[in-house]
Order: sequence, then structure tokens, then C-alpha cells
Amino acid sequence: MSLELYRNGSVYSPADPFATAMLVENGTVAWIGTEAAAGALLDARMTEIDLQGSLMTPAFVDSHVHLGSLGATLKGLNLSEATSSTALLDAVAAAALTTTGLIVGTGWDESRFAGGALPTAAELQAAAPDREIYLSRVDVHSALISPMLAQRLGLNESPEYTDALVKGKIHTQVRSTIFSQAQQTGTENSDLALSHLAANGYATVVEMASPGISGRSDLEALLARSEAQKASTPEVFAFWAEAVASESAARELLTSFNSHAVVGLGGDLNIDGSIGSRTALLRADYSDAVGERGTSYLSVEQISAHIAACSLAGIQTSFHVIGDAGLDLALAGFAKAAEEVGLAKVQAGRHRLEHVEMVDDAAREQMLRFALTASMQPAFDAAWGATGGLYEQRLGADRAASMNGIGQFLSSGVPVVIGSDAPVTKVNPWAAVKACLELSDPSARISARAAFMAHTRSGFRALGVPNPLAGQLVTGAEATFAIWDAAELSVQTPDLRVSSWSTDARAGTPMLPVLEDEVPNCLRTVRAGEVLFDTLGVA
Repeated sequence: MSLELYRNGSVYSPADPFATAMLVENGTVAWIGTEAAAGALLDARMTEIDLQGSLMTPAFVDSHVHLGSLGATLKGLNLSEATSSTALLDAVAAAALTTTGLIVGTGWDESRFAGGALPTAAELQAAAPDREIYLSRVDVHSALISPMLAQRLGLNESPEYTDALVKGKIHTQVRSTIFSQAQQTGTENSDLALSHLAANGYATVVEMASPGISGRSDLEALLARSEAQKASTPEVFAFWAEAVASESAARELLTSFNSHAVVGLGGDLNIDGSIGSRTALLRADYSDAVGERGTSYLSVEQISAHIAACSLAGIQTSFHVIGDAGLDLALAGFAKAAEEVGLAKVQAGRHRLEHVEMVDDAAREQMLRFALTASMQPAFDAAWGATGGLYEQRLGADRAASMNGIGQFLSSGVPVVIGSDAPVTKVNPWAAVKACLELSDPSARISARAAFMAHTRSGFRALGVPNPLAGQLVTGAEATFAIWDAAELSVQTPDLRVSSWSTDARAGTPMLPVLEDEVPNCLRTVRAGEVLFDTLGVA
């Protein structure tokens, strides 16, 4: 039997907003209370752990992540800091000196480049002569590739390949080809990613696997290792992005994984692409590319067939959709599926839409009607939503101003869960919470408490986890939590009048870290009583 008494800190718990101590017995929360009570409770059976004033919260849930890609980014050529075409080429040249074979890099964003110019095919090849090069954009929906790689893959005549830049459906094929040739490197990458997530306070992740991202063999290896390691890594749930057209096909595909961790068919099942790569499907032209409206990867008929099949089979599905015209396709597919199998079947499916950034009132009403969940990334807005930023460059000020309406979703009754989409954005849960407080659209902003809920407990609800205590620190719940070096706590909302009232002791509201100047660092992450990450300094 193991007994750990954490005390002398702050415990974020709806059971006791003033709790300073928590007892964990065999991986379960056995008691939560005050410091005085903890002193009386302590006996020789217990390991006493001094929190030294730190904050204990439920561990975070990353509701949308790509583990293999994240791991590859962490150990590979990371181009996120490049601020010019020259800097990007210099990084490639440096990598050529220390690596062999295909040069793979990720994370460049030309909206941060002076003038926005990208290197030409000739310049890219000159940076690493006689080497194949693949450099994916930060959104992973387009890439720069060297002439040598383009020639090998037969892309020179493709309209979606222009002077080193490849995007759209051809890019999906290129990426799938490259990573299918990488064999089992995904296992090492996923392990690295899981360790990184644990070090940032995550104990649960939702992997968005796809044939075009890392492949089935990588997913199966990840699931096998996750099952073997049990509570020594964050818990992994997964979606598999493969479309089906019948109930039997849906059942057979899900069953073929032989794992309860695969909770749905979809996730990054792309209806469209991304705004940065100009492949998100729009109703009107891109403001900086007249005549371009993005890419459609699925038809209404394909979407509706997949939804109907999964709904009849009782399997959750989800789609990647960002643009407003892409959302039109998605909702038309849900409407058609509801006509075929009945609205109740569709609603019971707990289906979701990933990213869903461009939404008007009518679309929100439809999402509510179909009982859809919005799986969102507030870090997108923090990265690209500022005045003059990527969204405004691509969409113009009016369309950019109404992006990422998290507050509108919640106020209309549409559930929201939060993910990082790592490696597209950095793994940092408190930065995501902070982004919800500071969304570019003031009407979209929500309180830190609402954002924290969307990034913890709501993640389990969206997955259909049957345990009603999941994502909470209350007696009887699994002891899955993170400890933070938060120096100052308060109740933060976009409305200062509410913040002032909520910090009054009479409100009885648990408090979260103040996120104005900096975000907390993780000191320890625990899953079901097992320590996943630790810098707390306690043996």
C-alpha cells in the first residue's frame, strides 16, 4: 500500500476551494483538506511531500496532438525561429553538415519573414547540393522540397508544385510517401513526444493519426507501447483518419486495431487544409491571393457516408475543418447523414470538428443541433490573430476579426475542448489558457476557469470516458495531477468586475495562476499515482 500526503500548497478542487493538502492512497485521491487537518492526519504510514507553496491541479488533456511529428520536431531541424529566407537556408546548410540522407525540417512560417519571400528551388538545392530536402510549413499543409526530391517523386508537372513549394493534395501524397519510407522511427519520436508532454503537465493525450501523417504501423506501435508501459507515460487515446462508407466497414476498421485506445474514426480526416498554406476552403477569395479559395479533400457525399456509417456503428467521428466553406461542406454532410439514419443517431455519436475556426451564428446553431463538440487551439489566435498577423494577411481585417469564437461556442451550448495541434504550436497548457483570456475577438474571450475546464475535464467528456470524476481532484478520483510553481493565484475573467467578485472568499471559487506576465512551470506530473515527470526535488 502506498500513501502520500501532499501538503503546504494549494489544491485546485471543486470539493474544497481552500484546500492546501491532499492524500493519495494507491493511486486514488483519498482525502482533500486544510493544512491543520493534514497535520492531524499524518502518521508513520505516509510519505509526507511538502508542496512549498506550489499549486496542484488536475493534469491537462491535449485533445489534439501529433506525437510522431512532435517528436521528430523536437529532435530534428526546427525552423520555427527562422525570420527570413536566408535564415532558413542557413539552417538547411548547417543540417547538411551533420546529417545524411533526406533532410527533414519543420516549422517555417513566411508570414514572419521580411517581405514574405520564400527561397527558390535553386536556392534551396544550393543550400545542400546532392541532397533531397523536405521542409514542412508550420501548419503542415504545405512544404518546400528540393528539385532532387521533386524529380524523384515526379512532381515537376504538377500544378500544385511551384518553384520548391508544394501544397494541397499533392503535398499530402508527398508527405505520406516520405514518412512511409521512414519505417519505425515514429516509435522513438512518439516516446520523445510523450515525455515532453508529461514535462508540461499533460497526463492524457489524443493522438490524431492518419495514413498521410505517420501511418498505421506507427500508430499500432504507439498503442502497443502505451499498453505495455501503462501508467509510466501519459494515457493515449487515438483517432484514425480513414473514411468509410458503411456501418460494417466502420466496425471492421475500428475492431482491426484491437485497442480500446482507438476511440474514433476521423480526427484529421481533412475536409480542407490551412489558412497559412491557403488550402482552407473559403466562401470568398483569399485577400492576398485573388482567385484562390482553398482545397476540398472530401465531397458532401463522402462526408455524409462516413458520418452515417459511424453513427450507425456507434463510433465517434471527427473532421479537420478550418475555412467557412469547408464548414459548409461538413454541416451539409451532417444534415444529409441525419436524413438517412435519423437525427438521434447522429446526436448520439458525440461527433466533433477539429479546429473549426471560421464560424457564423447559423453554423453554430447547426453544430448545436447535431450535438457536435468543437476541438480548438487558442494558441492559433495567439500566434496569428494579432493586427497585421497571418489571419489578417490572408483573410482581411473583417474575416480575421471573427476567428476562433470559443466564447460564442460556449455561450450557445456547443462544448469546447482544447488541444495544441503540436507540433503546429508549442506544448504549453497555461499559454493556451492565457490565449483564451486574450483572444483577438473580445466577444470570444472566456475566463481562465472555463478555459481550464475545456483543457482538462471536458477533454474526458468529449471522449466519452465513463468515469464522472475524470479530470477532477475529489475524493475517490484517480490521482492524476500536476504540480506548478505558481507564485500568485486569482480568479481571472475577461470582465474585471467578475474577477473582483470571484476572488472574494465568499464566492468559494478555486483559484488559478495569474497569467499576465509569465506562465507556471511544471514541477511534477502524476498519472494514477505514478510519477511521469518530476523536478519537485522529493525522493
